[in-house]
Formats: sequence, C-alpha cells, structure tokens
Amino acid sequence: MAKERGLISPSDFAQLQKYMEYSTRKVSDVLKLFEDGEMAEYLQGDAIGYEGFQQFLKIYLEVDNVPSRLSLALFQSFQTSYCLEETVKEDVVCLSDVSCYFSLLEGGRPEDKLEFTFKLYDTDRNGILDSSEVDKIIIQMMRVAEYLDWEVSELRPILQEMMKEIDCDGSGSVSLAEWLRAGATTVPLLVLLGLEMTLKDNGQHMWRPKRFPRPVYCNLCESSIGLGKQGLSCNLCKYVVHDQCAMKAQPCEVSTYAKSRKDIGVQSHVWVRGGCESGRCDRCQKKIRIYHSLVGLHCVWCHLEIHDDCLPAMGHECDCGLLRDHILRPSSIYPSVLASGQERKISKTNQKTVDDLNLSTSEALRIDPVSNTHPLLVFVNPKSGGKQGERVLWKFQYLLNPRQVFNLLKDGPEPGLRFFRDVPDYRVLVCGGDGTVGWILETIDKANLPFVPPVAVLPLGTGNDLARCLRWGGGYEGQNLGKILKDLETSKVVHMDRWSVEVIPQQTEEKSDPVPFQIINNYFSIGVDASIAHRFHIMREKYPEKFNSRMKNKLWYFEFATSESIFSTCKKLEESLTVEICGKPLDLSNLSLEGIAVLNIPSTHGGSNLWGDTKRPHSDIHGINQALGATAKVITDPDILKTCVPDLSDKRLEVVGLEGAIEMGQIYTKLKNAGHRLAKCSEITFHTTKTLPMQIDGEPWMQTPCTIKITHRNQMPMLVGPPPRSSNFFGFLC
Repeated sequence: MAKERGLISPSDFAQLQKYMEYSTRKVSDVLKLFEDGEMAEYLQGDAIGYEGFQQFLKIYLEVDNVPSRLSLALFQSFQTSYCLEETVKEDVVCLSDVSCYFSLLEGGRPEDKLEFTFKLYDTDRNGILDSSEVDKIIIQMMRVAEYLDWEVSELRPILQEMMKEIDCDGSGSVSLAEWLRAGATTVPLLVLLGLEMTLKDNGQHMWRPKRFPRPVYCNLCESSIGLGKQGLSCNLCKYVVHDQCAMKAQPCEVSTYAKSRKDIGVQSHVWVRGGCESGRCDRCQKKIRIYHSLVGLHCVWCHLEIHDDCLPAMGHECDCGLLRDHILRPSSIYPSVLASGQERKISKTNQKTVDDLNLSTSEALRIDPVSNTHPLLVFVNPKSGGKQGERVLWKFQYLLNPRQVFNLLKDGPEPGLRFFRDVPDYRVLVCGGDGTVGWILETIDKANLPFVPPVAVLPLGTGNDLARCLRWGGGYEGQNLGKILKDLETSKVVHMDRWSVEVIPQQTEEKSDPVPFQIINNYFSIGVDASIAHRFHIMREKYPEKFNSRMKNKLWYFEFATSESIFSTCKKLEESLTVEICGKPLDLSNLSLEGIAVLNIPSTHGGSNLWGDTKRPHSDIHGINQALGATAKVITDPDILKTCVPDLSDKRLEVVGLEGAIEMGQIYTKLKNAGHRLAKCSEITFHTTKTLPMQIDGEPWMQTPCTIKITHRNQMPMLVGPPPRSSNFFGFLC
C-alpha cells in the first residue's frame, strides 16, 4: 500500500499531528468553504489542484504558511503515484479522499466519523454506496493505521471481513445503517478511530492499542502476539488479545463499584490470567514462566502475581497492596439507592438507571472510604507532554480505580470534584503543566468545597516551575508511577499564596490583547522577560512542530533572548512605568532596567531562579522571615534583602529588576546567579504609559497603558515531595 498510495514519512506525519493539536477547525467546516463558499474557485468537480490543497491545509491547520516540503509530500500521498515537483501544480487530488483522511485523524466520536466518511462519498445523497466507494474509505483508514504504526497486515483482513458481513446479500451496495452497524461492532476499527470508552461496569473492556516489547500471549486464543507486534490491551484488567480476537473476548471482570450490599466494605481479589510482568510469584517467590505460554494470575487491585497452583493458598479478601492508601476501593463505592435501606440487589435494569445518571456524580454513587486512607483524585491532561499524558492516563486507570482518574479534556475537573466532595482526607494529583495546575486550583477555589484537598503535581508540561518548587521534578520522563505514589504518601502540606491581578486600562485608541489570567500562582513580569516570552509564544503557535521538546524550547528561548539584546525593545523601562509597593513609590531612578519580575515562587522558565541563592547567616532565615511579620510588609533595604529567602506561604512577593536580555540569557543558562533584588512586599501597583509586553505564569500578552494592581487573594494547600538527597534546594524547602 505504501508504494501504491505514496505514504508520507513518519517525521512528516509527526509534524502534521503537531499542527492538528493546535488547530480548532473541523474538516466539515473547511469542506463547506470549498463546496459553496469562498474556496469554491479551487474546486474542479470533486478534485482540487495543488494550490487549492495548500489553501485547504492553511484553513484547516490555522496557519499562515505550511512548510512546502510537508504540503507537497501530503499532496503527492493522495495521488495514485508520485508526481514530479515541476508538474505537481497540473495534477489534482480527490477532495473527498483528503477530507476523509483528515476526519479520521481529528478528535470526535467514532460513530460520527463513520457517518461523515460515508456521506463524503454519497454524492447523490441516496444513503447508498457501492463497494468501490466503500473501498476508498477503507483505503484512507488503512493509511491512518499505517501512520499510527498499526500492524496493517492484521487490520486489513478484519476490515475485509467487516465488508463481507455488511454486504451479506452480495448486492455490491451498502446502506448508511449497515455501514454504521458493522463499524460499531468492529472493535479494532473503533479503537483506530479514537474510541473513548466510558465506564459502565457491564463487562465492556476499555481497549487501547499496544505494541509489546516482550513476548505476550493472547488471553483468548493463547497463542503468541509476537515480539514487537501490536495487539489490544484493556486498561482495566490488562486482558490482552490480537486485534482479530477482540470481538470474541471474554467480558471484563473488573467492577469499579459495589453492586450489592454484600459487596460493600469487603474488597475481594479479582484474578486475571497472564499479565505477570515481574515473572516471579509473590507467594512462593519462584519464577513464573511467562515467556513460554499464557501462565500465571495477577490481581487487578493489589497487583499481586502468582502461579495458578498458588491460588488456593491466597485469601479471598484483597487489601489493595502497596497503593492501598491511594486506591478508592470498589467496595467503598456503592449506588445511593443501597443506602436507603432497600434490601435488594441491583438488577441489570437498575444498574442501567445508575449508569444513565452518570456514575461519576455524587447523586448516583456514594463513597465511604476505608478509615486512615487518603484516596487520590487524579486529573490528567492527555495533551500535555506529547503522548505522555495519554500514557499516564492509561497507567493510572490500571494502578488505581478508574473512577478516581479523570480525563480533563472530556468534562474538565468539575465532575471529579463533585464525586469526591464528601470524601474525607482525600488528595488531588494534577498531571499536566503549570497551566493545568492553575486551572485545577481555580476550579477548587470556586467550588466552595467543605474540605479543600491538598494538591500534588506530576509535571507533564514544558516549564513545570511550580512542580520544581514543590519537589516533584522538572518533567515526567516515564518513571515508575508506583514509586511516585509512594513518595506522595510521605509528602507534606504547604499553603501556597495566590494573588489577584486587576488590570485597569487607560482610555486609548490602541487595543490590548486579552489578559490571560486574573490570578498569579507563579510569577508576573513586565518588559524584556515578557517580550522574549511573547515572541516565543507567537512562534510556537505558528510552527508548533519546532517546539516539541524541552531542549528545543530552551534553545529557542536563548535565540529570542539574543535578538532581544540587539533591538532592546524595552530599554529605559523606568521611563515608561512607576511602581508602588504597599502604597509607597519604589525608586528606580538609579537603575537602568529593561524588565521587572514579581515572583511568588523561586522558579521561572523551566528552573531559572531570578531571585538567586541566598547567603545564609547563622540564624534561622525562615524564622527571621516570620518574625518580620506585619511590621515588615515592605522590605527594600538591600542588606536585609540579601538574607531574604523566597517562601511560598509568607504572603509576600519578591520583586526583581532585570537589566536586559543578555542578563536574562545568562540567568537562564546558569551563567549568572540572579537579577537585581528590589523589594519584598504584600501588595504592588504598576502604572504604565506605553504599550508593553507582560506575562502571567508564562502566558504573555501586549498591554496598552494601564494600572495593574496585585493583591493577596488566598492560600491553597499544596503537597511538597520528600527532600532530595542532595542539599542546596530552594530556600524554605531545604
């Protein structure tokens, strides 16, 4: 097929996916522009030429310019054979093929994708396709599968079998209803199209495609899937099958809540064959010969792995193993109807009623956790950290109860917070970047919860400054999640300050960009620092594929800092603004600054400490900071500032002056210790007289002349990781 269709390279496909992540357009919207809108001039029957194809990409990907190499490679991939560059503008591609392909790649329900692709080729709108037209859809599906590194040789016979079942009368035509019915029962196809299973506890597996780096055996036919081959794995029970075996798989044995009174309070083992990754029995400590056949059993909840022969010696009750402090046991979750005193087991009808109410709401289910445990509410942003966010979501669905793991892209954080609202002593783990953490904190702040849970961070973003300060690291890179959860058990609570930002624009004809946030969790800056961040932000939105790693981001930041040092767009900043700290003017007359940063945490831009290290006197700095108390809301004395240590919970901000882009680059690359310490204060006001770049927590914007007031809002409980083995960490955390 690769030769026949001219597949683009893996690097081109990765670049295309990166563009699609940042785009909000739908194929259906773009198609309307070509059929009866402003792009109709490019349409030649059902085909478009290279120029029209370029316009399609620009509109769909929401970019001014698509790299010519990528657009040309994509265009050629839709032709029956490769064409020469000098003649490419004379060739055309089928608009339906292009639209079908991109619709399969974009987000959405598989059912909607199946219907959309069918209607693309149903040009006479009679609800019938002939076999050749259906083949065109399948060709695009196969292309997508190959790009996503699926085992196409196994998927092709599955789709062919599906086609035989659709056209059971041999008429050579397929109706929309037949197409949808067949597609909805072909599990591998649904997974390929991005099926997002919802928890219904009806025996339905939560399949995901997985390529196995070691020999694995199918739970259905018990034959080897093959080293490096792809199969389907259930996120709930680790049941593994070949793609073609998925439709015959045994029902999933995992129940995420208690369905009857006898199940409440007592958690039982749930044993599933295979999945013994350690290769050693947890009872007799002897080897499990996992490489020879489907052997051994593993418990879904405590993750014990045992020989089949050791099962009789295992007790019935499960303590949920090493992660028992975090796991919300199914025996602790039960439908609210069981709490009403009705002595009856939930029938299938009643269970469906509970499911229809949305099982993750407090109205449908009640939670009564085991005493002296701290159930973990996990929020995951699947888009963070490339594909890491999605993998983390899958892993937590298995390590914990899937009902305590929430995909933020589906419904946001509100359903999870409502579900846990009355749970005592629970904790929250946010898996994402600083922006995701800020979103969760703001939602918790507005939720009016009876108990405000402490929040930990699994850093999946780019900068991860807050995670660094809380000792959760600069970025998750595939470490053992079980170990991270054990570290969370020994974490301590610190109450982090949060600050309100009020921007009052002056009456001018200029228009400002929208202010990204009204709350500061990390830092705020005006001038050179924000200018570099603003250029970085614009370039990343324009060319997202160039910003796909932390190292690349650092190199880009350094390049923007270098060019900023040449043009000095924020030179003599003190002439364009005045600063008041707690009502008193801050004297900047003797300084030549190009930027001012206001810090709540001692980390910016992925680990840079603008405040710098503090020379510690013999006395206790944390004690000194606290002793200053209300009588020292403002500190500007240089000698005292030398001894001040940043503290997330002292209700004060650190104010730092920046001399220019070169200094910023030196600090960022650790060639210089810090900026110029100006003050510590509990309130700060800026008055600007010209348009200046600004940023809040790494989100930049251009702001016309205005007054900016920053005041203390509240404190939120955050979880600090265990101390690192080496010393010399940020201030109060040492």
